[in-house]
Amino acid sequence: MGDRTMNPSLDRRRFAMGSGALISGWLLAGDRQSNAEERSLTEKRLVRLGLNALARAPEMNYFADGHRGASMISAHLMCVDNGFDDVAAGRIVQLFDLNWAPSKLCEPFPEQDPVPDAVEQVGKALAEGGGVLREVGHDAIFAMHAIKAFRMLPETATPERVAGICNLIKAFKPWRDIQPDDAVDPPPFDDSQAASRFILQEASDAIDRFVGYGQGFAGHMLTFGQSLVELAAMGDVEWAESCRTAFRKYVTVTRLGPQPGDRKIKDHPLSPLRPRDAEYWQKRGDKTLGIGHVFKYPYGYYDLLARANDPELASRLDAKAYHLF
Repeated sequence: MGDRTMNPSLDRRRFAMGSGALISGWLLAGDRQSNAEERSLTEKRLVRLGLNALARAPEMNYFADGHRGASMISAHLMCVDNGFDDVAAGRIVQLFDLNWAPSKLCEPFPEQDPVPDAVEQVGKALAEGGGVLREVGHDAIFAMHAIKAFRMLPETATPERVAGICNLIKAFKPWRDIQPDDAVDPPPFDDSQAASRFILQEASDAIDRFVGYGQGFAGHMLTFGQSLVELAAMGDVEWAESCRTAFRKYVTVTRLGPQPGDRKIKDHPLSPLRPRDAEYWQKRGDKTLGIGHVFKYPYGYYDLLARANDPELASRLDAKAYHLF
């Protein structure tokens, strides 16, 4: 399988987001704020900030701050790949500017010559996990984001950033590392359609199982699974498949459902709004980002839906997606 850039519809969306005609139109309208927000996307500013955060996270709170870094990269990709309108994208950029962009976490690193094997270093750090399920698969989730971001902005792959991100991947600890059920057998991750359908169905089932317990299991089914499909789509099939056993363990855990002592969490109220809607982001408070799942879950969700190309599955999931978002 090739990278998603082989998808003509996504190419058109990316072109639309980067077109000079759109920027010129905003300039003629005198909308300076919109122009600034558009530049954040065309210049991949959120990707750069996210890499800074991922690399700095091991020096701070590796788990929470790593989430924040990955969420900035997710948000950029979600806006561009799905052709979010300027109101929705502008509000997303504003939320980052109000919260994490000005913080120490996102401060720039010294400019240095990029490391030629940066992507290989990150991939090898991930593969060293050896099939162990580490904190809901965040080693794979963050590795994929870093690899994709370094390919988008190769000049950012400086020694400090690469070392920081490798340290972040290695920081994740074993979590519910149980024997995988033999019945859990996902399709090859480079079969993006079949693998995406499998992951989405597991996420759908997890939503139903965990009503009343929060939707972290379903949300991370999306993000963990999508990271492996995305790695394979970029051509990194070996690194994706190195996580197969860990992912099978995670599916096994989610199929068990809530366990005695698990914390109950109030469900989201029924809502017709979804992250594609500008109103969804306009209604979010300025300080309601948590650690970034609000961006990471929908990025994985929309990416998998596009790959799965299954309208019936998409309709069933959309009816319950308010639980996640």
